[in-house]
Amino acid sequence: MAELNGVPVTADELRALALTNYGHFTSMRVDGGRVRGLTLHMNRLVRDCRTVFDADLDPEYVLFLVRKATADQTGSFVIRVTIFDPELEMGHPGSKADPKVLVTSRPAAVLPLSPLRVQSAQFTRDLPQVKHIGLMGSLRHRRIAQLNGYDDAIFVDRDGFISEGVTWNCGFFDGDQIVWPQGDVLPGVTMDVLTEVHGPSVTARVNLNEVHGMEAAFATNTSIGVRPISAIDGRVFADEHPILGELQAKYLRFLGEAL
Repeated sequence: MAELNGVPVTADELRALALTNYGHFTSMRVDGGRVRGLTLHMNRLVRDCRTVFDADLDPEYVLFLVRKATADQTGSFVIRVTIFDPELEMGHPGSKADPKVLVTSRPAAVLPLSPLRVQSAQFTRDLPQVKHIGLMGSLRHRRIAQLNGYDDAIFVDRDGFISEGVTWNCGFFDGDQIVWPQGDVLPGVTMDVLTEVHGPSVTARVNLNEVHGMEAAFATNTSIGVRPISAIDGRVFADEHPILGELQAKYLRFLGEAL
């Protein structure tokens, strides 16, 4: 399923995504017709559209298109809403933009997922506060990590401070509370949902050389929920720590908003 502004998208319209690759998106897991953090996802699209295109986006129109496109789908699946302008050319990105709404879907994984082993990489995403479609740099590090025998990559800055994963936020448990790394990261919807359902947490600088003091680590986004991290480079974490099961249970019990 792929609809652009409510009608089946054409190859010509998708050319801008393939060749110009300028836009932004959000992905939402739908379970039983409900989305955790639905309003947060819409707020993200509105905010990022203003940043990327200097244009306003009507969240109610986006929701109308999502509901139309998914009316026949049941169970669990992941909706991706991509905002881009099919007429925007690589040579003239400064032209006045008229962004359109592309709605696509894919099957959702069965939660919870198995633990991740991740490799650290020095990298900061371009415009990290925006969930944009420029994923080449991030996916390159995922590829390198997988070629080296890991499942994924986690990013650190030049001083070794952890920021985020390739397409996910990361959190730690220090024995008392959840710690979210402070840095240039995407404000995660699932991260906000977990903070709401679990309770107080802190945001602090977390250095790669100091994570041995953490009792548990996890990755989180709308597609994976709460996924344990069993190792960062050679540092091993308890992937069956009670806090991980508690977070997973609280996340799954939280029904979210009706789509």
